[in-house]
Amino acid sequence: MSKKTALILAILGLFHGLTAQSYNALWIPDTLSGTNFNLTIKDTFAQLVTPGNQTLTGGINNKFWGPTLFINQGQTVHMNVTNNLNDSTTIHWHGMHLPAVMDGGPHQVIPPGTLWQPYWNVTNKAGTYWYHPHLHEMTLEHLTKGIGGFIIVRDAEESALNLPRKYGVDDIPIVLTSRRYDANNQFVTQATSYGDYMLTNGTPNAAVSLPKQWVRLRILNAEIERGYNLGFSDNRTFYIISNDGGLLNAPVAVTRVKLLVGERIEIMVNLSNDVVGSSLNLKAYNSGQTFGFPGGEPASSGQFGSLLNNLDFNVLHINVAAATANPITSLPATLANNTYWTANDATVSRSITITNGNPGGPAFNFDNLSFQLNNINKTVNLNSIEKWTVTNNNVFGHTFHIHDVQFKIVDRNGNANGVGNYESGWKDVMYVPKGESVSFVAKFDDYADAIHPFMYHCHFSNHEDDGMMGQFVVTSAAGLDKISTNGLDFAVYPNPAKDRIFFSFANENPDVYYLKIKNLNGKTVLMMPKPLLEAGIEVSRLESGVYFVELTDNATKTTTVKKFILE
Repeated sequence: MSKKTALILAILGLFHGLTAQSYNALWIPDTLSGTNFNLTIKDTFAQLVTPGNQTLTGGINNKFWGPTLFINQGQTVHMNVTNNLNDSTTIHWHGMHLPAVMDGGPHQVIPPGTLWQPYWNVTNKAGTYWYHPHLHEMTLEHLTKGIGGFIIVRDAEESALNLPRKYGVDDIPIVLTSRRYDANNQFVTQATSYGDYMLTNGTPNAAVSLPKQWVRLRILNAEIERGYNLGFSDNRTFYIISNDGGLLNAPVAVTRVKLLVGERIEIMVNLSNDVVGSSLNLKAYNSGQTFGFPGGEPASSGQFGSLLNNLDFNVLHINVAAATANPITSLPATLANNTYWTANDATVSRSITITNGNPGGPAFNFDNLSFQLNNINKTVNLNSIEKWTVTNNNVFGHTFHIHDVQFKIVDRNGNANGVGNYESGWKDVMYVPKGESVSFVAKFDDYADAIHPFMYHCHFSNHEDDGMMGQFVVTSAAGLDKISTNGLDFAVYPNPAKDRIFFSFANENPDVYYLKIKNLNGKTVLMMPKPLLEAGIEVSRLESGVYFVELTDNATKTTTVKKFILE
């Protein structure tokens, strides 16, 4: 061991206790189930570093991170998102197939004190998804605070399999990230790409007890930039059963797997042969990676340095406990029956090049264009099957994420055989190493909207904040999403109202694109995309006073305003 490595490990041990006696119990996020979900984004604080000051954090219903949402394929889910931060923010439903106006990208800004109520029909396959902030130029700050959460989708195909699904017992959600702290124990977000200290589910030096049987780990890389080359301390084989968009057709046996920012995997680990009371570690084997692997830089400090860089380190200590009453004792040989799009299915091909990012020059971007909120980079026809090729001629690897669709990676560097088995399923994030190109095929179905775009971007939040992002709209050849010349003529009743308002329209078949309610000061207090008006709008949460309701017509995208009084 070099003197430098020994010094780094000594520092880690001194401040964050890498001894067995100093492990902290892994925090398991609480859960919400059903079709209606109340989520409150708020500023909080947590004792992440001991001793010293508590760290200012952010969470959703919690001090750090948010609840895991269980939703079922085929159901319509309604989200009630209240922003109690002092900043505007957004919440993006990462991996979900849904209308652009519900997507929670940079256009769906939630001002402080405002309730946002998106909803959608769940068509995604069973899998592990997540939700997180996506406000342009603020994503890094809001993610660093700890705002985010898991979404677990259930469907009939997955439910028929004999898999672990006792949440928090043999089915464990794991979010991997790291943080750097200043002298007052506050998060550092400026001039840094990597954290110095590991947080697993927001827990430093995390440990968990798992039963002596097959267990399922749902792992998300929610880092700023760092990649993880995951494996177990005894080099045991484990099995990938799912990645971003759901189950693979069959388990894939590995001893190591790379997980880059934004990616998810579900793995099965056999603890049946372990002795109760024994332990092992889930580790990041990040030393000696190819140059350009995020987190492989040799520096231990500075913007691109970290006390974890280019090292192997623990991400979770596992203690083996007694088996449960009805343990899972085997691994299914087959999992799903996915039929994937191929390159031959694509009728449109597009190319995107990662550009710039050199010291002293423009920040990383796509095709030499940095993100602009009003610039639509690509227009896609509804139901089009397209092949996108992302080329990275730079010296640094990136992850590429696209909203709205799940895609199939069809080649790496033009070689179909270069796609790893572990990434053989549906994906919404892919790693594009330095000097390489990656191609995927996707179908852009169901949702057309000429106004609200979807995003594609590097999922390194500092890179997307700096402009490494583009946007596309999906348009309908039938013209259903086009602007026409009709408008809305409506009245609000009862007026004054007590707890709910209703609408009467001159047009018998109104098509409302968006609803906003503002107070006398012009502050937005309620936002509802594609509102369902038949049952009225609940306003009892608002204080008594004068309000203005704005309805945007889907055809013309023009807004009509009416006043009402709330008693």
